[in-house]
Amino acid sequence: TSVSMTINGPAPIVLAFFLNAAIDQQCEKYLQNPTLSPSPVGREGNVSPVGRNEKDSPSLVVREENVSSVGRSSPLSEERGYRGEVPEGNNGLGLALLGTTGDQVLPADVYQKIKADTLRQVRGTVQADILKEDQAQNTCIFSTEFALKLMGDIQQYFIENQVRNFYSVSISGYHIAEAGANPISQLAFTLSNGFTFVEYYLSRGMHIDDFAPNLSFFFSNGMDPEYTVLGRVARRIWAKAMKNKYKGNDRSQKLKYHIQTSGRSLHAQEIAFNDIRTTLQALLAIYDNCNSLHTNAYDEAITTPTEESVRRAMAIQLIINREFGLTKNENPLQGAFIVEELTDLVEEAVYQEFLSINERGGVLGAMERMYQRSKIQEESMYYEMQKHTGALPIIGVNTFLDEKGSPTTLPAEVIRSTDDEKQYAVASRKAFQQRNEAQAKAALAKLQQVALQGGNLFECLMETVKVCTLGQISAALYQVGGQYRRNM
Repeated sequence: TSVSMTINGPAPIVLAFFLNAAIDQQCEKYLQNPTLSPSPVGREGNVSPVGRNEKDSPSLVVREENVSSVGRSSPLSEERGYRGEVPEGNNGLGLALLGTTGDQVLPADVYQKIKADTLRQVRGTVQADILKEDQAQNTCIFSTEFALKLMGDIQQYFIENQVRNFYSVSISGYHIAEAGANPISQLAFTLSNGFTFVEYYLSRGMHIDDFAPNLSFFFSNGMDPEYTVLGRVARRIWAKAMKNKYKGNDRSQKLKYHIQTSGRSLHAQEIAFNDIRTTLQALLAIYDNCNSLHTNAYDEAITTPTEESVRRAMAIQLIINREFGLTKNENPLQGAFIVEELTDLVEEAVYQEFLSINERGGVLGAMERMYQRSKIQEESMYYEMQKHTGALPIIGVNTFLDEKGSPTTLPAEVIRSTDDEKQYAVASRKAFQQRNEAQAKAALAKLQQVALQGGNLFECLMETVKVCTLGQISAALYQVGGQYRRNM
């Protein structure tokens, strides 16, 4: 199972939900194993009580009281599972135990073995970067101090359970840039945030080589020349710090990063031109050796993407990868004068910004003084001024305008949830809460006690999410960790 989750405020809770879903999926595969039973899954998708002969292997006998049908008539009924139709070609894996956790249908030793194996193999990324939330994106729900503790608890849990293939945080500059920061500020703020996490994890007794490989980065790019070298400068600075200051091994020195093309560079006027901008940005990202790439749909400036615009965005990557010959050669621009010169200039500019942050007490001290937010706002206003005066030419927006004008038309296809879907979600949540009312009260009390005693909250969350909803858990944590309140 692999997933990338752009979840910020309640990231630890949602991550616990996901990891449990991955574990339960593997439990379901175990139940479907033909060596356990000739027909563990019936034609209708029902999970049958399965198990080997008790005298052969007592630990493999499955507890059947909580295994039920995939289908059900009402979310308020005691039946659990998936109520809808399974698409053709989909085997429904992950749906048979919906509403039931693996530890309810498997013996404890079998479940713990599956859980341990799943955690060692599961792949993915969770964003969870509280520092850029405060600085730029504004989706904080817990106090910054408490959110940092939750991040540390996640990483500690990953170390103790050998979760080596899942990135515990995606240290993000994308939202800093989208809020208005220029390339230098984006890179400097993001790397300084990354080093702050490193210092915090070290202060909790973790070893650099145990957690540095679990860190990943997420940058925006755009039309500015500095974006040509953003990734190589980030990797150079990170590697120097990991090797010389923190004494990390080769794996710790490797910075992995994702690029998303700039949403801020997409304009409502002449939106057909946006694909051209996105293509150029995608080329820069690939030339700069990003580990992964997201290309924006051209109509994101006015609406949620349509099927047509998403296909075009995908085609940009496919054509670059499969048709454009120069990308067959990795790092094709290395050695070019402008690339080498820009690399040195951008690196020096980032170091100068590091000094400005240090003068204000480091990242957290600068945040208390609203330094990062103020700088982002200033740079955003400068960009808007240049755009509106024409000092920064933008084709179809402030220059080379269409004589017929550029009407903004919303497409007919806008994806929204239906009323039935919304009502079903509400009913399902209520049914879940009613079904687990007794266990939820005890689980939330235990979670709060762990928080007050300074224990590992994520380890506790892995159990709490089995009987509590996101809202219930968030409300309980507010009482012991505090809600986010911006420093004015």
